[in-house]
Amino acid sequence: MCGIIGIIGERSAAPLLVEGLKRLEYRGYDSAGVATLVDGQINRRRAEGKIVNLQAVMEKSPLSGKIGIGHTRWATHGLPTEMNAHPHATKRVALVHNGIIENFQSLRNTLKGQGRVFESETDTEAVAHLVTSFLEEGMTAEEAVAKTLPQLEGAFALVMIFSGDEDLMIGARRGSPLAIGYGNGEMYFGSDALALAPLTQQICYLEEGDWAVVSLKGARIFSDANEPVERKNVETALSGALIGKGNYRHFMLKEIHEQPAVIGDTLHAVLNPATRKISMPPMSCDLASIPRITISACGTAYYAGLVAKYWFEKYARIPVEIDVASEFRYREAPLPDGGLSLFVSQSGETMDTLAALRYCKRAGQHIMSVVNVPESSIARESDTVLPTFAGPEIGVASTKAFTTQLTVLACIVLEAARVRGALDARQVSHLANALAEVPGRLAEVLNNLSEYERIAHILVDARDVLYLGRGTAYPIALEGALKLKEISYIHAEGYAAGEMKHGPIALIDENVPVICIAPGNDPLFDKTMGNVQEVIARGGIVIFLSDKEGVAKMESQAKPKACLVLPEVDPFVAPILYAIPVQLLAYYTAVLKGTDVDQPRNLAKSVTVE
Repeated sequence: MCGIIGIIGERSAAPLLVEGLKRLEYRGYDSAGVATLVDGQINRRRAEGKIVNLQAVMEKSPLSGKIGIGHTRWATHGLPTEMNAHPHATKRVALVHNGIIENFQSLRNTLKGQGRVFESETDTEAVAHLVTSFLEEGMTAEEAVAKTLPQLEGAFALVMIFSGDEDLMIGARRGSPLAIGYGNGEMYFGSDALALAPLTQQICYLEEGDWAVVSLKGARIFSDANEPVERKNVETALSGALIGKGNYRHFMLKEIHEQPAVIGDTLHAVLNPATRKISMPPMSCDLASIPRITISACGTAYYAGLVAKYWFEKYARIPVEIDVASEFRYREAPLPDGGLSLFVSQSGETMDTLAALRYCKRAGQHIMSVVNVPESSIARESDTVLPTFAGPEIGVASTKAFTTQLTVLACIVLEAARVRGALDARQVSHLANALAEVPGRLAEVLNNLSEYERIAHILVDARDVLYLGRGTAYPIALEGALKLKEISYIHAEGYAAGEMKHGPIALIDENVPVICIAPGNDPLFDKTMGNVQEVIARGGIVIFLSDKEGVAKMESQAKPKACLVLPEVDPFVAPILYAIPVQLLAYYTAVLKGTDVDQPRNLAKSVTVE
């Protein structure tokens, strides 16, 4: 959520800032703005809503200047209005901010007592006034920032420019990511590498507590103790070409179609295609002897972890505890000696997941992460990192990140099962072969999109939709419901099918579609079919997802409203395959409703605040 870009160079900054903000639209936002120095003075342009509104403002009132900062805001304090949009500024400093300043109210009260006048409802403006107060005492910009940062409580990434100095930007991070970019005659700040993708591939990621002074000559970086530190530069492979939609109507549809390829890339990095052996990175623990795995994640990543719980316990015979990170971090869970804590995150910057990781690290747990951004905070603070190879995911509703997470987790499970002797070599090889076949089976699903469009017409006018599944299909039911909620704004809930009789069956009538996920060769198929028959008997509209054999069994006993026939795969990999249909149903339903598929309301891609 929120996005930052800053530029010092010899070119006009404003057009580059706006282009950078466009690349950050995927993160979710509700207002945007830029500020530059014009003849040494701070000038701003801000607008509520989408970046096109900001562009309209700038067409009427252009901005010059070769240094500037830009921001897309996801509202936390104050409504998403132009007044509350970033950058916030005084006559001396303009700044942009991701995160939350938790003690802003006490700072604000103190600064108001000094006669300072606030224009916005935000927490961020307190920082601008605090820096200004130190500048007015005669401090340099560098000294003022060094004095300000220790007084801030909470999470932040900050970038500032200062009136009268067209060769100075200062940035700082605590709990929210920030990177420095090194260009040809230009220097940059960005909240992630995508913001800077067409400008430079030379990136330096600030570490927790770092702050940096940037000019055309380069960057000086300091720790939170104000000591000079060295941080390595890395070369990112990202480019502007990677984030185009191509011929697809939406990023989400493009990313759904990329799944066979990116799952193949992920498998090639972990699974030897000749021997079908799993290649794990060096680990800080022995999978053969860990007493328990603790999994923590948020949103879609949590559902990937929930599938992994079923897998670890069934195939590797390892007890698993799983919790959403925002709950786990506060309940002070006891952790076993020598346990493994596993964290799943698309961005690697999810605040609640990062906080849970740090809790487990303090408790002496071995830390493993599955992330899509190897340079992220979660990756850097983990003992073992298993990257997914999904590439940039621009659509806010996760698709390819989810299925590549499942792919990596499946590989970890097979390796754990092997070293613990829970499966013999023949069984591991069989399941590894099933994994290797997944990209081909996914391609088959994507060759039959007309059926998903047809069924979307059944869903589009519904007020409520239920998703049912058993075993590993249950987390996919939860994920399907989440996808429908996220992008179509239809209320949906996922349930374990056996729980129908314990309450949800009261909701069933002829207006409630029920989407059932039931692979035909799943050991629990017959029980799931019984639950579906209970729905049909009460007039429910059943949409049945299964393979050819499963659909035939279902139709021999009851008549669903619609059936989607999927390729037959081993039950082990069925969650990966069945994720695609629920993504497609949500996508085509949202398209019919005319919602903003890639940037649904109120949502952010990378949740870097609590």
